Amino acid sequence: MAIPNRELEESLLGGPITRDGHTVTVHIYRFADTADVWTLEVVGQDGGSLVWTETFTDDVGAYEAFERAVAEDGIRSFSEDEPASH
Repeated sequence: MAIPNRELEESLLGGPITRDGHTVTVHIYRFADTADVWTLEVVGQDGGSLVWTETFTDDVGAYEAFERAVAEDGIRSFSEDEPASH
């Protein structure tokens, strides 16, 4: 059975974020034209990706989770050299 290809809606809160000279790309998304929960994914400079297992009722909650992770572990925790625990 084929899985239908669905379009994603990206939050305007996502995008490249630089702190302490280190840039990551934050993706906050859900299926387009739905009231589904939001997913948070962060892609590091090295191309590694971390997707939260937790989902969020709104995009602001997802962005706040990213900010908490940066405050607790630093932005470099999203690189392969310093694995994150998010």
